[in-house]
Amino acid sequence: MRRPIHPSHHRSAARATAAWLAASAAALLLACFQTAACAADPAPTDRVPGKDLRTEVASAATSGRSASYDGVVEALRQTSVAAQVPGAVVALTVKAGDRVQAGQVLLRLDARAAEQNAAAGAAQVRAARATQEAAAREYDRQKQLFEKNYISRAALERAEAQFKATQAEAAAQLANAGAARTQSDFHIVRAPYAGVVADVAVVLGDMAMPGRPLLTLYDPAALRVKASVPQTAALRLPRDLVAQAEIPGLAQRIVPTRAQLLPTVDPATHTLELRLDLPAGLAGVAPGMFARAWLPLANGADSRVFVPQQAVIRRAELVGVYVVGPDGRALLRQVRLGRAEGDRIEVLSGISAGERVALEPQLAARTR
Repeated sequence: MRRPIHPSHHRSAARATAAWLAASAAALLLACFQTAACAADPAPTDRVPGKDLRTEVASAATSGRSASYDGVVEALRQTSVAAQVPGAVVALTVKAGDRVQAGQVLLRLDARAAEQNAAAGAAQVRAARATQEAAAREYDRQKQLFEKNYISRAALERAEAQFKATQAEAAAQLANAGAARTQSDFHIVRAPYAGVVADVAVVLGDMAMPGRPLLTLYDPAALRVKASVPQTAALRLPRDLVAQAEIPGLAQRIVPTRAQLLPTVDPATHTLELRLDLPAGLAGVAPGMFARAWLPLANGADSRVFVPQQAVIRRAELVGVYVVGPDGRALLRQVRLGRAEGDRIEVLSGISAGERVALEPQLAARTR
Protein backbone atom coordinates (compact mmCIF):
# COMPACT_ATOMS: atom_id res chain seq x y z
CA MET A 1 0.00 0.00 0.00
CA ARG A 2 1.59 3.28 -1.14
CA ARG A 3 1.81 6.10 1.34
CA PRO A 4 0.44 9.43 0.19
CA ILE A 5 3.04 12.14 -0.56
CA HIS A 6 2.65 15.21 1.53
CA PRO A 7 2.26 18.48 -0.44
CA SER A 8 5.25 20.02 1.40
CA HIS A 9 7.52 17.39 -0.15
CA HIS A 10 6.42 18.49 -3.63
CA ARG A 11 7.24 22.11 -2.79
CA SER A 12 10.75 21.23 -1.43
CA ALA A 13 11.56 19.23 -4.53
CA ALA A 14 10.41 22.06 -6.75
CA ARG A 15 12.58 24.59 -4.89
CA ALA A 16 15.62 22.32 -5.13
CA THR A 17 15.10 21.86 -8.83
CA ALA A 18 14.75 25.61 -9.37
CA ALA A 19 17.93 26.31 -7.39
CA TRP A 20 19.86 23.70 -9.41
CA LEU A 21 18.65 25.23 -12.68
CA ALA A 22 19.58 28.77 -11.54
CA ALA A 23 23.07 27.63 -10.50
CA SER A 24 23.56 25.87 -13.82
CA ALA A 25 22.48 28.96 -15.72
CA ALA A 26 24.85 31.21 -13.71
CA ALA A 27 27.76 28.84 -14.33
CA LEU A 28 26.97 28.77 -18.04
CA LEU A 29 26.82 32.59 -18.22
CA LEU A 30 30.11 32.92 -16.31
CA ALA A 31 31.78 30.47 -18.69
CA CYS A 32 30.50 32.41 -21.70
CA PHE A 33 31.70 35.72 -20.23
CA GLN A 34 35.16 34.31 -19.56
CA THR A 35 35.31 32.86 -23.06
CA ALA A 36 34.34 36.22 -24.60
CA ALA A 37 36.85 38.06 -22.44
CA CYS A 38 39.64 35.72 -23.47
CA ALA A 39 38.69 36.12 -27.11
CA ALA A 40 38.70 39.93 -26.77
CA ASP A 41 42.12 40.09 -25.04
CA PRO A 42 44.22 37.13 -26.06
CA ALA A 43 47.43 38.58 -24.50
CA PRO A 44 48.05 36.90 -21.16
CA THR A 45 48.44 39.27 -18.21
CA ASP A 46 48.48 38.93 -14.47
CA ARG A 47 48.26 42.67 -13.76
CA VAL A 48 45.27 43.64 -11.63
CA PRO A 49 44.60 47.37 -11.88
CA GLY A 50 45.03 49.21 -8.56
CA LYS A 51 46.63 46.29 -6.71
CA ASP A 52 49.99 45.68 -8.37
CA LEU A 53 50.97 49.37 -8.79
CA ARG A 54 54.56 49.66 -7.63
CA THR A 55 55.12 52.49 -5.19
CA GLU A 56 57.88 53.89 -3.02
CA VAL A 57 57.92 56.19 -0.03
CA ALA A 58 59.38 59.67 -0.53
CA SER A 59 62.50 59.65 1.62
CA ALA A 60 63.83 62.48 3.73
CA ALA A 61 67.56 63.10 3.77
CA THR A 62 69.23 65.39 6.24
CA SER A 63 72.08 67.52 5.06
CA GLY A 64 73.93 70.14 6.98
CA ARG A 65 75.69 71.36 3.87
CA SER A 66 73.42 73.84 2.12
CA ALA A 67 69.90 74.99 1.37
CA SER A 68 68.62 76.56 -1.83
CA TYR A 69 66.56 79.71 -2.29
CA ASP A 70 64.99 80.89 -5.52
CA GLY A 71 66.36 84.06 -7.06
CA VAL A 72 66.79 86.00 -10.27
CA VAL A 73 69.72 87.31 -12.27
CA GLU A 74 70.01 91.07 -12.46
CA ALA A 75 72.57 93.54 -13.79
CA LEU A 76 74.57 95.74 -11.49
CA ARG A 77 74.49 98.43 -14.18
CA GLN A 78 71.21 98.64 -16.08
CA THR A 79 70.19 102.00 -17.49
CA SER A 80 67.01 103.34 -19.03
CA VAL A 81 68.40 105.78 -21.57
CA ALA A 82 66.24 108.87 -22.12
CA ALA A 83 66.58 112.14 -24.03
CA GLN A 84 67.25 115.46 -22.36
CA VAL A 85 65.34 117.47 -24.96
CA PRO A 86 62.12 116.89 -26.89
CA GLY A 87 62.25 115.86 -30.52
CA ALA A 88 61.15 113.31 -33.09
CA VAL A 89 63.26 110.19 -33.57
CA VAL A 90 64.83 110.48 -37.03
CA ALA A 91 67.52 107.77 -36.83
CA LEU A 92 67.68 104.53 -34.86
CA THR A 93 71.00 102.75 -35.23
CA VAL A 94 70.62 99.83 -32.78
CA LYS A 95 68.17 97.05 -31.96
CA ALA A 96 67.59 94.76 -29.00
CA GLY A 97 70.48 92.39 -28.48
CA ASP A 98 73.16 94.60 -30.06
CA ARG A 99 76.45 95.14 -28.26
CA VAL A 100 77.52 98.78 -28.15
CA GLN A 101 80.63 100.65 -27.08
CA ALA A 102 80.86 103.61 -24.75
CA GLY A 103 79.98 106.80 -26.64
CA GLN A 104 78.43 104.98 -29.60
CA VAL A 105 75.47 106.75 -31.22
CA LEU A 106 72.23 104.95 -30.34
CA LEU A 107 69.66 107.25 -31.96
CA ARG A 108 69.22 110.79 -33.25
CA LEU A 109 66.44 113.31 -32.71
CA ASP A 110 65.30 116.08 -35.02
CA ALA A 111 67.82 118.85 -34.29
CA ARG A 112 67.10 121.37 -37.05
CA ALA A 113 65.91 124.10 -34.69
CA ALA A 114 68.84 123.53 -32.34
CA GLU A 115 71.27 123.65 -35.25
CA GLN A 116 69.83 126.98 -36.36
CA ASN A 117 70.25 128.36 -32.86
CA ALA A 118 73.83 127.15 -32.83
CA ALA A 119 74.48 128.82 -36.19
CA ALA A 120 72.97 132.08 -34.92
CA GLY A 121 75.15 131.91 -31.84
CA ALA A 122 78.27 131.41 -33.95
CA ALA A 123 77.35 134.45 -36.06
CA GLN A 124 76.88 136.59 -32.96
CA VAL A 125 80.31 135.50 -31.74
CA ARG A 126 81.89 136.63 -34.99
CA ALA A 127 80.13 140.01 -34.77
CA ALA A 128 81.22 140.50 -31.16
CA ARG A 129 84.80 139.66 -32.04
CA ALA A 130 84.78 142.17 -34.91
CA THR A 131 83.49 144.86 -32.55
CA GLN A 132 86.16 143.88 -30.05
CA GLU A 133 88.92 144.16 -32.66
CA ALA A 134 87.71 147.62 -33.69
CA ALA A 135 87.58 148.74 -30.06
CA ALA A 136 91.09 147.37 -29.49
CA ARG A 137 92.50 149.35 -32.44
CA GLU A 138 90.71 152.49 -31.28
CA TYR A 139 92.14 152.05 -27.80
CA ASP A 140 95.66 151.69 -29.23
CA ARG A 141 95.29 154.92 -31.19
CA GLN A 142 93.98 156.77 -28.16
CA LYS A 143 96.99 155.63 -26.15
CA GLN A 144 99.36 156.96 -28.81
CA LEU A 145 97.55 160.29 -28.90
CA PHE A 146 97.63 160.50 -25.10
CA GLU A 147 101.38 159.88 -25.07
CA LYS A 148 101.78 162.90 -27.40
CA ASN A 149 99.43 164.95 -25.22
CA TYR A 150 96.89 165.33 -28.03
CA ILE A 151 93.96 164.03 -25.94
CA SER A 152 93.04 164.14 -22.30
CA ARG A 153 93.17 161.28 -19.86
CA ALA A 154 89.37 161.20 -19.78
CA ALA A 155 89.26 160.43 -23.50
CA LEU A 156 91.79 157.62 -23.03
CA GLU A 157 89.73 156.14 -20.20
CA ARG A 158 86.59 156.21 -22.33
CA ALA A 159 88.40 154.31 -25.09
CA GLU A 160 89.67 151.77 -22.55
CA ALA A 161 86.17 151.26 -21.13
CA GLN A 162 84.76 150.77 -24.62
CA PHE A 163 87.40 148.14 -25.37
CA LYS A 164 86.68 146.21 -22.15
CA ALA A 165 82.93 146.32 -22.83
CA THR A 166 83.38 144.84 -26.30
CA GLN A 167 85.71 142.22 -24.85
CA ALA A 168 83.09 141.17 -22.28
CA GLU A 169 80.39 141.14 -24.96
CA ALA A 170 82.49 138.82 -27.10
CA ALA A 171 82.99 136.45 -24.16
CA ALA A 172 79.25 136.44 -23.45
CA GLN A 173 78.42 135.67 -27.08
CA LEU A 174 81.01 132.89 -27.08
CA ALA A 175 79.38 131.31 -24.00
CA ASN A 176 75.92 131.55 -25.59
CA ALA A 177 77.23 129.86 -28.72
CA GLY A 178 78.73 127.05 -26.61
CA ALA A 179 75.39 126.53 -24.86
CA ALA A 180 73.63 126.37 -28.23
CA ARG A 181 76.10 123.77 -29.48
CA THR A 182 75.61 121.73 -26.29
CA GLN A 183 71.85 121.91 -26.73
CA SER A 184 72.30 120.65 -30.27
CA ASP A 185 74.39 117.71 -29.03
CA PHE A 186 71.52 116.64 -26.75
CA HIS A 187 69.68 115.50 -29.88
CA ILE A 188 72.25 112.73 -30.31
CA VAL A 189 71.78 109.91 -27.76
CA ARG A 190 74.98 108.00 -27.02
CA ALA A 191 75.76 104.90 -24.97
CA PRO A 192 76.97 105.83 -21.45
CA TYR A 193 79.08 102.65 -21.24
CA ALA A 194 79.84 99.47 -23.17
CA GLY A 195 77.01 96.98 -22.87
CA VAL A 196 74.08 95.18 -24.49
CA VAL A 197 70.84 96.76 -25.66
CA ALA A 198 68.10 94.93 -23.74
CA ASP A 199 65.06 96.74 -25.16
CA VAL A 200 64.21 99.51 -27.61
CA ALA A 201 60.97 101.28 -26.68
CA VAL A 202 60.65 103.63 -29.68
CA VAL A 203 60.50 103.48 -33.45
CA LEU A 204 61.27 106.00 -36.14
CA GLY A 205 58.94 108.97 -35.91
CA ASP A 206 58.15 108.63 -32.21
CA MET A 207 58.26 111.79 -30.14
CA ALA A 208 60.93 111.74 -27.44
CA MET A 209 60.29 113.74 -24.30
CA PRO A 210 62.66 114.44 -21.40
CA GLY A 211 62.49 111.53 -18.96
CA ARG A 212 60.76 109.12 -21.33
CA PRO A 213 62.80 105.86 -21.63
CA LEU A 214 63.95 105.32 -25.20
CA LEU A 215 65.94 102.10 -24.73
CA THR A 216 67.40 99.93 -21.97
CA LEU A 217 71.09 99.12 -21.73
CA TYR A 218 72.91 96.79 -19.33
CA ASP A 219 76.50 95.76 -18.71
CA PRO A 220 76.90 91.96 -19.22
CA ALA A 221 80.23 91.95 -17.39
CA ALA A 222 78.59 92.88 -14.07
CA LEU A 223 75.74 90.50 -13.16
CA ARG A 224 74.53 89.15 -9.85
CA VAL A 225 71.94 86.77 -8.40
CA LYS A 226 69.39 88.29 -6.05
CA ALA A 227 67.47 85.96 -3.73
CA SER A 228 65.25 86.29 -0.66
CA VAL A 229 66.33 84.38 2.43
CA PRO A 230 63.83 83.83 5.29
CA GLN A 231 64.87 85.43 8.54
CA THR A 232 64.73 82.07 10.31
CA ALA A 233 67.33 80.68 7.91
CA ALA A 234 69.41 83.87 8.01
CA LEU A 235 69.90 83.42 11.76
CA ARG A 236 71.50 80.02 11.15
CA LEU A 237 73.99 81.22 8.54
CA PRO A 238 77.66 81.01 9.50
CA ARG A 239 79.66 84.15 10.13
CA ASP A 240 81.89 83.54 7.12
CA LEU A 241 79.27 83.28 4.39
CA VAL A 242 80.34 80.89 1.61
CA ALA A 243 77.54 80.80 -0.94
CA GLN A 244 77.09 79.37 -4.42
CA ALA A 245 74.85 80.30 -7.32
CA GLU A 246 73.08 77.95 -9.70
CA ILE A 247 71.58 78.84 -13.06
CA PRO A 248 69.57 76.10 -14.82
CA GLY A 249 71.30 75.15 -18.03
CA LEU A 250 74.84 75.56 -16.77
CA ALA A 251 76.73 72.39 -15.94
CA GLN A 252 77.90 73.37 -12.48
CA ARG A 253 77.35 75.75 -9.62
CA ILE A 254 79.04 79.14 -9.72
CA VAL A 255 81.26 80.52 -7.00
CA PRO A 256 80.41 84.24 -6.71
CA THR A 257 83.10 86.88 -6.48
CA ARG A 258 81.25 88.50 -3.57
CA ALA A 259 78.33 87.51 -1.35
CA GLN A 260 76.35 90.13 0.54
CA LEU A 261 73.37 89.68 2.84
CA LEU A 262 71.63 92.99 3.39
CA PRO A 263 70.96 93.76 7.06
CA THR A 264 67.40 95.02 6.61
CA VAL A 265 64.36 92.71 6.74
CA ASP A 266 61.35 93.16 4.48
CA PRO A 267 58.40 93.70 6.86
CA ALA A 268 55.94 92.23 4.36
CA THR A 269 57.74 88.93 3.62
CA HIS A 270 60.14 88.75 6.61
CA THR A 271 63.03 87.96 4.30
CA LEU A 272 66.51 89.36 3.79
CA GLU A 273 67.94 90.14 0.37
CA LEU A 274 70.99 88.13 -0.67
CA ARG A 275 73.24 89.35 -3.47
CA LEU A 276 75.78 87.09 -5.18
CA ASP A 277 78.06 88.85 -7.68
CA LEU A 278 78.77 86.58 -10.65
CA PRO A 279 82.16 86.41 -12.34
CA ALA A 280 82.51 88.15 -15.69
CA GLY A 281 82.39 86.22 -18.94
CA LEU A 282 79.52 83.79 -18.23
CA ALA A 283 78.07 82.81 -21.59
CA GLY A 284 74.30 82.67 -21.98
CA VAL A 285 73.50 84.48 -18.73
CA ALA A 286 71.23 87.53 -18.95
CA PRO A 287 69.18 89.64 -16.53
CA GLY A 288 65.80 88.15 -15.64
CA MET A 289 66.90 84.50 -15.72
CA PHE A 290 65.81 82.15 -12.95
CA ALA A 291 68.57 81.22 -10.50
CA ARG A 292 69.11 79.59 -7.13
CA ALA A 293 71.31 80.62 -4.24
CA TRP A 294 72.84 77.83 -2.16
CA LEU A 295 73.78 78.69 1.40
CA PRO A 296 75.42 76.55 4.11
CA LEU A 297 73.58 76.15 7.38
CA ALA A 298 75.67 76.39 10.52
CA ASN A 299 73.22 74.97 13.06
CA GLY A 300 70.76 72.16 12.52
CA ALA A 301 70.16 70.00 9.48
CA ASP A 302 68.24 70.85 6.40
CA SER A 303 65.60 68.23 5.61
CA ARG A 304 65.43 67.33 1.94
CA VAL A 305 62.85 65.10 0.24
CA PHE A 306 63.89 62.71 -2.55
CA VAL A 307 61.88 60.54 -4.94
CA PRO A 308 62.98 58.16 -7.72
CA GLN A 309 63.41 59.91 -11.06
CA GLN A 310 61.14 57.35 -12.74
CA ALA A 311 58.24 58.58 -10.59
CA VAL A 312 58.37 62.05 -12.14
CA ILE A 313 56.02 62.82 -15.01
CA ARG A 314 56.33 65.82 -17.31
CA ARG A 315 53.43 67.09 -19.37
CA ALA A 316 54.21 70.32 -21.22
CA GLU A 317 54.80 72.87 -18.44
CA LEU A 318 53.52 70.54 -15.68
CA VAL A 319 55.97 68.55 -13.57
CA GLY A 320 54.40 66.21 -11.05
CA VAL A 321 54.22 62.79 -9.40
CA TYR A 322 51.31 60.45 -8.66
CA VAL A 323 50.80 60.26 -4.88
CA VAL A 324 49.06 57.09 -3.70
CA GLY A 325 46.81 57.67 -0.70
CA PRO A 326 45.79 55.23 2.07
CA ASP A 327 42.76 54.22 0.00
CA GLY A 328 44.96 53.15 -2.90
CA ARG A 329 43.93 56.02 -5.19
CA ALA A 330 46.70 57.70 -7.21
CA LEU A 331 46.34 61.47 -7.55
CA LEU A 332 48.57 63.66 -9.69
CA ARG A 333 50.32 66.40 -7.69
CA GLN A 334 52.44 69.19 -9.10
CA VAL A 335 55.95 69.48 -7.64
CA ARG A 336 59.02 71.67 -7.96
CA LEU A 337 62.23 69.75 -8.45
CA GLY A 338 65.77 70.42 -7.31
CA ARG A 339 69.04 68.72 -8.13
CA ALA A 340 69.32 65.09 -9.18
CA GLU A 341 71.57 62.77 -7.21
CA GLY A 342 72.01 59.48 -9.02
CA ASP A 343 68.67 57.81 -9.74
CA ARG A 344 66.85 60.06 -7.26
CA ILE A 345 65.85 63.70 -7.51
CA GLU A 346 65.14 66.27 -4.85
CA VAL A 347 61.60 67.66 -4.48
CA LEU A 348 61.67 71.22 -3.22
CA SER A 349 57.92 71.54 -2.76
CA GLY A 350 54.74 69.61 -3.49
CA ILE A 351 55.09 66.48 -1.36
CA SER A 352 56.32 65.61 2.12
CA ALA A 353 58.58 62.89 3.39
CA GLY A 354 56.66 59.67 4.06
CA GLU A 355 54.13 60.05 1.26
CA ARG A 356 53.98 57.19 -1.21
CA VAL A 357 54.57 57.87 -4.91
CA ALA A 358 53.82 55.67 -7.90
CA LEU A 359 56.86 54.36 -9.77
CA GLU A 360 54.83 53.83 -12.97
CA PRO A 361 53.12 57.17 -13.74
CA GLN A 362 51.51 55.90 -16.94
CA LEU A 363 49.87 52.97 -15.16
CA ALA A 364 48.85 55.20 -12.27
CA ALA A 365 47.09 57.54 -14.71
CA ARG A 366 44.97 54.61 -15.94
CA THR A 367 44.15 53.03 -12.59
CA ARG A 368 43.27 56.07 -10.52
